Amino acid sequence: MHFVFIALFLLAGIKWGDWRRWKDYYPTILFFIAGDLLYSCILYNYQLWVFQETVFGMSILRNDTIISLIIMFTKYPSTILIYLGRFPQTRIKQAFWMFFWIFCYSFIEYLNLKYLNLINHYNGWNIWWSVLFNIVMFSILRIHYKKPLLAWGVSVIWIVIVWSVLNIPIDKIK
Repeated sequence: MHFVFIALFLLAGIKWGDWRRWKDYYPTILFFIAGDLLYSCILYNYQLWVFQETVFGMSILRNDTIISLIIMFTKYPSTILIYLGRFPQTRIKQAFWMFFWIFCYSFIEYLNLKYLNLINHYNGWNIWWSVLFNIVMFSILRIHYKKPLLAWGVSVIWIVIVWSVLNIPIDKIK
């Protein structure tokens, strides 16, 4: 089933992504991927969410690492090419655009969690954390596009907050 979501994001990226300016978005694509890689590496022994395949493609999508890597290198670039490539000029439209993406990511996760069993939450993480995470993530992605160093600083603060609130044990870091 992950293949279906990935294919939909790729098709959307091809159709609606701003490919003429992909070089402008490339640093933010790498920032997005780097954040997920950092999570995957540091919290390998204390995961907050884990992907799994349950419908088809189980022989290819054998574990969370493979699924995460495929998502990072397909869904994330497509997301950035559309999200930043079509980012509106007026504040009210910007707010609606961000809300649209927060809703899409959160709704897809909800479907995957409750109905498709493609993701599981652990160690205090839940759908409400995911919604909050999506709010912060889409805000930081826009900040990164405009002011990369500020985005890195905000990201560190966000990591410290999540780490503290979820009480992640330091000895679980890989």
